[in-house]
Amino acid sequence: MSQVEEAHEQITEEKVHHRLALDLVEPGRDDMSEGRVNRHLPEGITSRLLYSDVVRLAWPSLLELTLTQLTSMADLMMVGGLGAWAITAVGLTTQPKFLLMTMFIAMNVGATAMVARYRGAGEPKKANEILRQALFLTFGLSLIASILGYVFSETMVRFMGAADPETLAGGTIYLKIQMIGLVPLALTSTFTATLRGVGHTRVAMYYNLTANLVNVVLNYVLINGHFGFPRLEVVGASLATIIGQVVAFIMALGVVLKGDHYLHLRFSEGFKIHKQHMRNIIQIGIPSMFEQLAMRAGMIVYARTVASLGTVVYATHQVAMNIQAMSFMTGQAFAVSATSLVGQSLGKKRPDMAQSYSNHTRRVGMIISLVLAAVFFFFGREVVSLYTDDPAIIEQGARILKLVAFVQPFQSSQFILAGALRGAGDTRATMAITFMTVMLVRPILAIVLINSFNWGLDGAWIALVTDQLLRSGLVLLRYNSGKWKKVRIK
Repeated sequence: MSQVEEAHEQITEEKVHHRLALDLVEPGRDDMSEGRVNRHLPEGITSRLLYSDVVRLAWPSLLELTLTQLTSMADLMMVGGLGAWAITAVGLTTQPKFLLMTMFIAMNVGATAMVARYRGAGEPKKANEILRQALFLTFGLSLIASILGYVFSETMVRFMGAADPETLAGGTIYLKIQMIGLVPLALTSTFTATLRGVGHTRVAMYYNLTANLVNVVLNYVLINGHFGFPRLEVVGASLATIIGQVVAFIMALGVVLKGDHYLHLRFSEGFKIHKQHMRNIIQIGIPSMFEQLAMRAGMIVYARTVASLGTVVYATHQVAMNIQAMSFMTGQAFAVSATSLVGQSLGKKRPDMAQSYSNHTRRVGMIISLVLAAVFFFFGREVVSLYTDDPAIIEQGARILKLVAFVQPFQSSQFILAGALRGAGDTRATMAITFMTVMLVRPILAIVLINSFNWGLDGAWIALVTDQLLRSGLVLLRYNSGKWKKVRIK
């Protein structure tokens, strides 16, 4: 590296220095994770400072994820104007798409953990090497997934339970278009994951929100054909989504090329495989990949079981799932804080700070989850009516949202503590927990309650709530064991 480049790295390091309470404490020792962590905060560190760090990292992600989900909700509302078949067609593509995204999403978990560690250790050069390795890996995996997804789109939608030709045709073309835009989506997700790892959540918010705005505007003009554009229905909805994703990719690429946010992508340094870095990313990512595969397999069986109840019932289920996904945003946003802060703390060899950050993050998330629970419980009917005017869907959807309200606090804690475990690189534990709950408990219980007890959609959602409660308890047990503090990364 030239003297000019070294000077740039020093300036970049100074830009992020002392932004966190973590930067005010001395680096720890290798043996600090071996004993019991002191419950008292280090001298000069207050709860107010920790809460400030948590919220500073979480609010951009919360705003970004919330508006992204609102965009998804707007998609479904606009598509819903075409009829129940269109809601079902789009809904049936969700799990196949996420299944194909599993590989690079899992590797992003490894990239986030590694970048956070090197940020905490004050090693920007290694953090940027991780960025290049992660991009190389993501490009290859997403290209393969894109080709497979395009070729087998109709097969996957049919497998998901498309009950009529109109739903099958609509779902197939929607998924094919999504596969065309998968590579830029994947690369953007890697930029976002690594930027979050070093604590720069705000910049990711800007380009993702821009993509959402493009998506909503194009939805309006392309689904029903406004301002002289053709009426493309579900094709228009899918095109709007991938155009927005391409916009986000271009903006994210510009961010890392400029290099003002700790990470700086230089094409001149190439994308050769660095064996140790790649090994570390994969070592953390592989358990996460199996976790995602187990989750998607369980979700596919679960979705197929619900789809067997008919198009209108599945449309109700899809609306409820879409609303529940909104409630995920709080947990996921604060999980971003937990992942970044825990990873950076362990990189600095301060497991005491890692534990304090994760505990404070959990408390903030809990408060917000209780507010959401109240909204879903008392205003469920009004929320569901935003999607449809069908009385049957509104009535059953409002009843299901009471179950969603009940599970909110447990769900929030689960997301945040799982984020802390991933930030530490403890992905094997979350893999085992997900396999047990989503792969086994949820689909099996749903099949029994629907087919043997004839509880219909209510039975499916009781199975989902049971899964969430069990998963939350198991994640809490793993976190309380403290084993995550001893995970070593070279």
